[in-house]
Amino acid sequence: MRIIFLGTPEFAVPTLEALAREHEIALVVAQPDKRAGRGLNLQSPAVAIKARELGLPLAQPAKIRELNPVEADIGIVVAYGKILPAELLKMPRRGFLNVHASILPKYRGAAPIQRAIEHGETETGVTIMRVDEELDHGPILSVARTTIGDDERASQLSRRLSEIGADAMLSTLAQLDRIVETPQDHSKATHAPKIEKAEGEIRWSDPTATIYDRFRAFDPWPGAFTGDLKLIEIAPASGSGPPGTILSIDDDGVTVATGDAAIKLIVVQRSGKSRQRAAEFARGAGWRVGARPE
Repeated sequence: MRIIFLGTPEFAVPTLEALAREHEIALVVAQPDKRAGRGLNLQSPAVAIKARELGLPLAQPAKIRELNPVEADIGIVVAYGKILPAELLKMPRRGFLNVHASILPKYRGAAPIQRAIEHGETETGVTIMRVDEELDHGPILSVARTTIGDDERASQLSRRLSEIGADAMLSTLAQLDRIVETPQDHSKATHAPKIEKAEGEIRWSDPTATIYDRFRAFDPWPGAFTGDLKLIEIAPASGSGPPGTILSIDDDGVTVATGDAAIKLIVVQRSGKSRQRAAEFARGAGWRVGARPE
């Protein structure tokens, strides 16, 4: 099958690699290079880097409407980052399919992996759906489900789902002529909006499970933090006291009261400094039982 592939981040790379092994890639389309890092040097997105490694034709238009017509049997989009205009959807002979990292219609939007973990879901998956002019709205071709580990973070789940999505897309394309597409039940749709940096601020009055789920969801960005202290490793703990106060300091870490129990800080990092074991950091910062970890 001759394919036009649209994708940008690392999550899309396994699908591109899988398709390139079994199909003809007419064109890879990724977002433009962006300046990043302390030196503000131009950096290519993961899909663009992989396309060059594989020797595939690559386009990075500033606006997707600027893309020149391409002869293709089908289009595949994985986390490209922009809504596709109607005229582009008509370009491939069989339209566009999408790898979406949730069990649709739940968690439509930019951050399905993070929002599923944040909300304490124990199951998620990948949906292969047909792209239409609305956000994550088209009919479903296949679903691959997986459990979410109790301690699994968004970064870990994203890697797993990217591989699951690659396999699911290959399987779907192999059966494309036999698949009956199923419309989504739009009345059951939920949304997964983009993550904002401020969401990483810990609210100690929340229940322990809520804090821990948010910590897992916001790894690696924006992370979980209190003031300018980033929490690198934490774990649910037992205890009680005024939320946000230190209950104990020992070699294993610093236990802080939450709205219903406690959280143990294991590794922390002050802005601009190196990571430290929480117990070592607490001694250097002069923390005391009954104080707040700031």
